[in-house]
Amino acid sequence: MVAASRIKVAVAQVATDLHHVARNLERHHDFIARAREAKADLLLFPELSLTGYQVAEHAVDLAMPKDDPRLRALAEAAGDMTVICGFVEEGYAAQFYNAAAVLRGGRVDFVHRKINLPSYGRMEEDKYFAEGRYVEVFPLEDPWTAGLLICADLWNPALVHLSALHGATLLLSPIASANEVVGGDFSNPDGWDVTLRFYAMMYGMPVAMANIAGREGGLHFWGGSRILDPHGRVLAQAEGDEEVLLTADLDYDAVRRQRFALPTVRDSNLDLIHREVDRLVNRVGVPVAFRRPG
Repeated sequence: MVAASRIKVAVAQVATDLHHVARNLERHHDFIARAREAKADLLLFPELSLTGYQVAEHAVDLAMPKDDPRLRALAEAAGDMTVICGFVEEGYAAQFYNAAAVLRGGRVDFVHRKINLPSYGRMEEDKYFAEGRYVEVFPLEDPWTAGLLICADLWNPALVHLSALHGATLLLSPIASANEVVGGDFSNPDGWDVTLRFYAMMYGMPVAMANIAGREGGLHFWGGSRILDPHGRVLAQAEGDEEVLLTADLDYDAVRRQRFALPTVRDSNLDLIHREVDRLVNRVGVPVAFRRPG
């Protein structure tokens, strides 16, 4: 039997100064100090928290490599706490990614590059960013393992499923969700409420979501950041679009018991999934919509 392990998770719902990395860095240092004072083990910032969401053609000027000294300074400020922040990463061969960096102990431990780049509504990320290629997880305090997926990554359920199968027992979701970006009758706040509760309950996996607060350019980011337990129940939530630091305690024993009661991960049947994906890809007449270029 694995001994229960409790961690305190913090979420920073912050406003962003669009294209002003220096100002956003100051805000990050302030919230890191607040989270350390609250004795948080982990602090999650929103998507592209160091640049603002609407980077567009400015991506090339705002980009930084994962070993950038500004990221290392945040990592040093984090100390033993794990901090996740959003940035434009310049990777190998001058490729630019919407990325999230995991910082702790004075170093960048892990980087997730956003995989599902939206190109609908008022979003055109695929025009400016290269696509991430991997779903990976990283260790927290034993026995916790974190999955990290950025915003629209969660709108591809297969990516969340893969994260759980890789061993994630906590899902971190930095997002940049504004009321106007999808259009029509679609409600971003309602959609995220259903999505987060579903994933937490279905996989017995607590979820932390951090959204941008307030207005950025012509968009209104509705906030609503939250932390959910492995039953899909909200432990802490921002009620509006103001800057706020949320905290909640998570108990690994609750994950164990929920996964025993509802064994989604255990019963995933990887052999069946692998066989059916191969059959779909190799079958003559598969609709073009399901094929990837190249």
